[in-house]
Amino acid sequence: MNWVILVIAGLFEVGFASCLGKAKESSGTDVTLWMGGFFLCLSISMVLLYKATQTLPIGTAYAVWTGVGAIGTVIVGILVFKEPADFWRIFFLTTLIGSIIGLKVVSSN
Repeated sequence: MNWVILVIAGLFEVGFASCLGKAKESSGTDVTLWMGGFFLCLSISMVLLYKATQTLPIGTAYAVWTGVGAIGTVIVGILVFKEPADFWRIFFLTTLIGSIIGLKVVSSN
């Protein structure tokens, strides 16, 4: 169950990174709303990360959390922010996914 919590924490990391990107593009009161979303997602992500580390090794949990966040943020960047999706970005994104799966496979929890 803590692996599921950890992945959800990583998805909230995607949320706070995406809110930062939208805040950068916004103006006026929209910036305040996006920053509110940033702090909400940040808080939820940290609480869930803390919960997952109660039974998972901290090194593994942190690596998976940042990996899920990085993968999701790159995907959001490509789909929402029109960032490039060239061969090397997709190649290294794929290797990151493989690394996260590998950490799950070799983890004792």
